[in-house]
Amino acid sequence: MRPVGCRTRHDGRTVTTSAPSPAPSPSPPAGPGFDDTWVVVPLFCEASVIAGVVRGLRERFRYVVCVDDGSTDGSGAQAEAAGAVVVRHAVNLGQGAALQTGIAYALRDPRTRSVVTFDADGQHRVEDAVAMVARLEAEDLDVVFGSRFLDRRTELDRLKRLVLRAAVVYTNRTTGLRLTDAHNGLRVFSRRGAQTLRIRHNRMAHASEIVHQVGRSDLRWAEQPVHVLYTAYSRSKGQSVLNSINILVETLLG
Repeated sequence: MRPVGCRTRHDGRTVTTSAPSPAPSPSPPAGPGFDDTWVVVPLFCEASVIAGVVRGLRERFRYVVCVDDGSTDGSGAQAEAAGAVVVRHAVNLGQGAALQTGIAYALRDPRTRSVVTFDADGQHRVEDAVAMVARLEAEDLDVVFGSRFLDRRTELDRLKRLVLRAAVVYTNRTTGLRLTDAHNGLRVFSRRGAQTLRIRHNRMAHASEIVHQVGRSDLRWAEQPVHVLYTAYSRSKGQSVLNSINILVETLLG
């Protein structure tokens, strides 16, 4: 990376970033978004899985930036060794802040036509991201939201499903959009769509904030069915029913 002294603020804190620089080229196959898409991965203490996530992404996307949000377990080094560009927050600021830093970083590359947001814990599938980028391009959209509820592939227990549905109902009523899944971290934005975002909620309420900003704009959007993989590891990292309740509470408070 080439430090240029650019500084991004979240809640009054200052974070140093650097100019986008290409990671080493992965092996083919190339596909939609291969040369003009950046994948943004907010990263906090995922050292045991992040290398595999990055390697999987770089089979289909050339450019991956992980925003190491104050990790203490060497996650950033693992991501860098796997081929990602790593931007570091000196302290943990939250997923919303990490996304805003990563999106701003990606947009500094003049080649960027689309930006993917992708979780670090292995629950998202690269093939879903590829399909969403292809749809964004084919239908000239600005945003494609991934949805767990457009088909039945994603396995959710009844209470978690109910809580997430409640969050969707509230978000739809307050944003003007009609989504089936408002809190899925797998999204694709056109350059125009990404430039519209100003994420100020650092924690989980950022997901509703993104939907709200899209709803207030003239951005063209669609939903795409995706298969979210809830492994024992991802559940242990905060994908429990309690976390879903926290999302609902933050949505209401936000």
